[in-house]
Amino acid sequence: MHTERHVRLFRNGRNQAVRIPREFELDVQEVIMRREDDRLVIEPVRKMGLLATLATLSSIEEELPDIDEGMPGLDDIKL
Repeated sequence: MHTERHVRLFRNGRNQAVRIPREFELDVQEVIMRREDDRLVIEPVRKMGLLATLATLSSIEEELPDIDEGMPGLDDIKL
């Protein structure tokens, strides 16, 4: 989508601001803004889901302790 629209900048206190036209609205609450030479780039910040977050973690190499060592098996428990 290569839509263009001429918009004006304005001052909001000490900040320069721009109104984002409806056709350019982003469906997020947070964005990242960066300058690339004389251009401003605005990208949405999307929260990763649990599976995507877990996929970024490195695997655990250490062995976990045997926490039920010395305990009777479930079949050996008398109620």
